[in-house]
Amino acid sequence: MSELLDARDEADALARLHELGCTDGLPVVIPTPDRVERMVLATGLDGDVVLGEMGPLGAAVTIEKVAANAVMAGCEADHMPFVVAVVQAVLQPEFDLSEVQSTTHSIAPLIIVNGALGPITGIASGFGALGPGHRANASIGRALRLCMINIGGARPGVSDMALLGHPGKFAMCLAEAEAASPFPPMSTRWGAAPGADMVTVVGVEAPHSVMFVNDADDPDSPDRLLRVLAGVITNSGSNNLYLRSGAVVIALNPEHARVLADAGWDRERIAQQLVGLCSVKRWMIRSFNPAFVGAGDDDDDVAVLRSPDHVVVIVAGAEGLYSAVFPSWSAGGHGNIAVHQAVVTGQACEIPSVLMTG
Repeated sequence: MSELLDARDEADALARLHELGCTDGLPVVIPTPDRVERMVLATGLDGDVVLGEMGPLGAAVTIEKVAANAVMAGCEADHMPFVVAVVQAVLQPEFDLSEVQSTTHSIAPLIIVNGALGPITGIASGFGALGPGHRANASIGRALRLCMINIGGARPGVSDMALLGHPGKFAMCLAEAEAASPFPPMSTRWGAAPGADMVTVVGVEAPHSVMFVNDADDPDSPDRLLRVLAGVITNSGSNNLYLRSGAVVIALNPEHARVLADAGWDRERIAQQLVGLCSVKRWMIRSFNPAFVGAGDDDDDVAVLRSPDHVVVIVAGAEGLYSAVFPSWSAGGHGNIAVHQAVVTGQACEIPSVLMTG
């Protein structure tokens, strides 16, 4: 079990946690034994159940440790199934967590929630879903970050080597706007049934705004929207252009999603079209960063996206001018791909076989 710390009062406890580097720099809820036990109970698991090891420190990830970090993040008990699923997702080898934790790039986990339980739990998908004002979004995303700090051992300038970072490293969590979407839930791409509770996690940069004005009388509008998205994906500052791997996330607001859906396009066709549009001439890469130009003629078309499988399209935000693209890091042993994990609810549910008890 985890070591207990002593403090005179909660103010002293908070100061100790800051001194020990156990926070993200913001005040936290003090993880008293009673509070942690309540979170453990919400999982339906014993506190010593081990989910795996978290890099770069390689420490065992127990339910009790996850619960303690969820308390500090401000989670409610109802958030715990999502927190556990998110931690399980990033522990999958395909996420390359140790590399994500230690790269100099400003990569951060983006958590996407699908299913009926997310909205009931208060996970926002519309106005300002990645901004302030949504407790569930902020707390679940923050719980993962605190686990990455306190279990994984990622400390700025020591093992978390991001040269600058960005505010998404505090928390990036939102639900897909399934009710407003003209497409089936994104999670069906992973084989989940519509309505099934699932989290998808992708390591990404901060969102890049995509401005688009639709013209219902212009038959070229759907193509124009894709060209705008492709221009953001292939921007000259992101890793996508140079490393040409990774899962790019596109968050279409509901209005922009309908532009494409009304043209008869589904997610698969959108992804295929973007793969074709996201290419640049080799001479352009040479003009920006010659070290990444690769072999070939300057007039060669160089594909930025490897396949439609690397395009993750979700519907989120409110209607209007703006959607968003989340460029990827495009590195790591598995190429910065998306991972996903079912959300298990109910204390009688069977625990996935990847878990082990310690």
